[in-house]
Amino acid sequence: MSDPPSKRPARWFPSTLWDLIRPGSSPRARASKSEVIAPVPPAAGTPSVRSNASARPARSNGMKARYEELVVDMKRRYGIRVVRWRSSTSGCAWQVHYKDGSMARLIESPHPRGPMSCAVFLHEIGHHAIGFGTYRPRCLEEYHAWRWSFETMIVLNLNLTEAVRRRRDEALHYAIQKAARRGLKRLPAELVPFLEPRSRDLAPLPALLEEPRGPFLASTGSGPGETADRVSQTV
Repeated sequence: MSDPPSKRPARWFPSTLWDLIRPGSSPRARASKSEVIAPVPPAAGTPSVRSNASARPARSNGMKARYEELVVDMKRRYGIRVVRWRSSTSGCAWQVHYKDGSMARLIESPHPRGPMSCAVFLHEIGHHAIGFGTYRPRCLEEYHAWRWSFETMIVLNLNLTEAVRRRRDEALHYAIQKAARRGLKRLPAELVPFLEPRSRDLAPLPALLEEPRGPFLASTGSGPGETADRVSQTV
């Protein structure tokens, strides 16, 4: 039985008729208590959603760190300056010769974030690594830049996908067509497999069509064709 009104604290005042009958047992009081109940911890062995979510960025950050390390190493090794990171998977490599005898090795490419952008980035680095003008005609240089890119990815254990190989096949077929329009008389033997467009129903050509020559070629553009390539500029 509840205390008579004369014995209740002076500060107590019923807010509803229900409080007069059974003080402290109103639905409002019960609801407020339920809000502070601690959640029941998961049983042992139950996978945690939060722990799985935090594990995914860790894997992503690991691959991101590898690509960042690759960029730093390639820029340092070959003295490359990236003029612009492109949002598309296209690139360009060129040199600028200054009157004081110095030279700038420049590229534009996508920032490596996956197999395709990584291959394009290394392809542009490859132009500087093998040396401008080392291989003639221009379409043959394109072939060796792709070869250098693929060899480097294989040695570094980077993912070289079928889509990347198909991109190489299409790029070299386009380079052959471009050279033919400019009067190419003799097609180098290395480019014969890329002469005809490859059907999408067929698998792309293997990553390497000849014996590996070793990545990170020692040449950094000091060959005899360094000043003769069409993408070089003099300032």
